[in-house]
Amino acid sequence: MMVEDGGTVEEIGTAGRPVLEIRDLVKHFPVGRGFSFKRETEIVKAVDGVSFELHAGETLGLVGESGCGKSTVARTLLRLEEPTAGTALFHGKDIFTANADELKHIRRRLQVIFQDPYASLNPRMTVADIISEPWVIHPDAAPVAERPDRVRTLLENVGLRREHAERYPHEFSGGQRQRIGIARAIALDPEVLICDEPVSALDVSVQAQVVNLLMEIQERLNIAYVFIAHDLSVVRHMSHRVAVMYLGRIVEIGAMDEVYNRPRHPYTKALLSAEPSLDFSGARKKPQRIILKGEAPSPANPPSGCRFRNRCWKARDICAGDPPALSFAAGENGDGHRVACYDPEPH
Repeated sequence: MMVEDGGTVEEIGTAGRPVLEIRDLVKHFPVGRGFSFKRETEIVKAVDGVSFELHAGETLGLVGESGCGKSTVARTLLRLEEPTAGTALFHGKDIFTANADELKHIRRRLQVIFQDPYASLNPRMTVADIISEPWVIHPDAAPVAERPDRVRTLLENVGLRREHAERYPHEFSGGQRQRIGIARAIALDPEVLICDEPVSALDVSVQAQVVNLLMEIQERLNIAYVFIAHDLSVVRHMSHRVAVMYLGRIVEIGAMDEVYNRPRHPYTKALLSAEPSLDFSGARKKPQRIILKGEAPSPANPPSGCRFRNRCWKARDICAGDPPALSFAAGENGDGHRVACYDPEPH
């Protein structure tokens, strides 16, 4: 696949040192049961050993069904949730061990677009105040005298009008509110944007506009995205590489074309078979729909070994033992395609 500046996915995904390196990220939530003083506590294993890298100007799509831990990964990377274990290196500095001053410096270059544009904007602040708030926290990022003009320039950059600066969030549609959130996120010229399902709360027609806007911003500013979504078509359109999560773990990761056209993990294959198709010409062969048996296990009580084994048509005795490592499978062609499976699909 070619990206719009002429570089291949492989070139983007391997050029230079990653800006963000996640190693064995774990986030467990203790949950009390009952109302007695001696109540038991169970552990919800929301994220359980996630590792990936992100390079400059790259989009890594993080996909999976609801409850698999995608948003918990995002919130933990931002230190909105404290990790249970693991490291997150931003240019070599561990986000999880950073003190308050170091974390403030990191967050200047690591920004977020939240899922709900109705909840992420303060209804009592004008658009100008919302967008300029990052400069209040980082006053050296924009001189006070220049901020009104910079706010209006940012509004134009995200497809809104300059005069919108004096309005309030309730005067805008959902898509317009998300554009305001994007303007706020890029106000500090970040290197990385964590996009936590930024279009899932929007109408389908508006989703396409926001996705195209994000792609234009990436091309212009060379920002790297961790793009979290459950909509496979959006991830296919946005991403250079894709990581597939199931029950707190990444089960497959690789270049977008490889994962979508040659899935190696049975769960990825089942997930892609459920993707709606808008190709009514029949030119593209749609994979046979795979209906999974049973329900997804509780993250408080996941199966031993491979967490997908109780729903997998290829499960064997070995799958109940040690969890399969995320590694290069036989037939891998050097593009970084890795799978956590003892019996991966043929390449």
